[in-house]
Amino acid sequence: MPNIFQKQLIDPAKSPIFYGYVIVVIGTIGIYCSIPGQTIGVSVFTDPVKDALGLSRNQFSNAYMIGTIASSLVIGRAGVWFDRYGAKYVAFFAALTLGITLFLCSWSAKMSECLRALLATDSWVVSFSLITVLFFILRFAGQGVLTMASRNVIMIWFDKNRGKVNAFSSVALSFGFSSSPLWINGLIEGYGWESTWQFLAVGLLFFSVIIFIFYKVSPEKHGLLPDGADTLSVDAEEQITVRQQFTLQEAKKKRAFWMYGLTLAFNSFFITGLTFHVVSIFDSEGFSKQDAISIFLPGSVVAVTVSTIFNFLSDYLPLKLYLYLMLFGGFLASLGFLLLSTSAGVPMLIAGFGILGGFFAVLNAVAWPRFFGRTHLGSITGKIMSFLILASALAPSIFSLCLSTFGSYRLVGYLGIGFLTFLAIGSLKADNPQ
Repeated sequence: MPNIFQKQLIDPAKSPIFYGYVIVVIGTIGIYCSIPGQTIGVSVFTDPVKDALGLSRNQFSNAYMIGTIASSLVIGRAGVWFDRYGAKYVAFFAALTLGITLFLCSWSAKMSECLRALLATDSWVVSFSLITVLFFILRFAGQGVLTMASRNVIMIWFDKNRGKVNAFSSVALSFGFSSSPLWINGLIEGYGWESTWQFLAVGLLFFSVIIFIFYKVSPEKHGLLPDGADTLSVDAEEQITVRQQFTLQEAKKKRAFWMYGLTLAFNSFFITGLTFHVVSIFDSEGFSKQDAISIFLPGSVVAVTVSTIFNFLSDYLPLKLYLYLMLFGGFLASLGFLLLSTSAGVPMLIAGFGILGGFFAVLNAVAWPRFFGRTHLGSITGKIMSFLILASALAPSIFSLCLSTFGSYRLVGYLGIGFLTFLAIGSLKADNPQ
């Protein structure tokens, strides 16, 4: 790297408090800043943007799906960059790319008109192709790289207290993500969708500077120890000595990699599909739109409660217990999906997807460094991230296909129970590789 990039503006070793706590705060904000690239942040723009581009809802949704699938196929490469260059540079360029892409998104209608004039065509394919490419970059930089790098840098700075700091991060992000559609929609109504994307772009460009200043690779690179310890205890020294630092290829040979990864992917699939089609799902069972929307608040309360309690306990309990509790939540959600028309269906669904989301917040952060070490954390979590993005991309279409083919969403519940049964059996020997 050039000297300007090597220059250290802040020395963690001279911080009056353990610098890991600074990383927790800035890293959490980094994940929050990925909202413009997350489904929850993009969905608010759907109606005004599709109308401005002259696309139908299906065309706009398909562009989003294709862009998301494409990003899932290359996100693993970003994990390799993380291991090679560190969180600082990877997150910096991700935020920079996301900010520039948001500016391009705000000009997408004008760009589409120019391209149509240049190509002498009025086909919808021009707008469709343009927004697909923009969605690919948006999802890759936002949901993928910025999220992965920001979460990993937090986990790298802690060892014994990973669960505790992840509890703080998870609670802050739960409230932040759940409130984001409200203020984004307020900006759109007040200033228009183009200006709103530009406001978000300016915020990302500013935060990219914050990342460059405050993100640090690891405590050891600055003469510090994880958790802010002054010295390593005998037990800790022995643990570091014997702990294997798995490469991605070595991790993929372990059953835990696949069972935990696929369980987390099921959460992404189920929650994305449910969120995308929730009004239609409840309408098919005789519920109103208000009934459908009202499930998310109590579900969020369950998720935040579960993640807070079990994040703290994760420093002391085996994660295999968490895996089976998460699978239990999946079974509960799938059964609630099947029994939605009964009195027990809605409470089971709320409890189920709340438990799923709560344990997802714990396992997706804590499991990988504990199981496979920190040296190749980027490439390992990059591969897992590709599972999650692909699952979330396929979910809306699979849910919709079930309805159009069988006249009901219930097949999703049966598929969920079957897949979870496979995971429950396969996870019997999914032990910690360490």
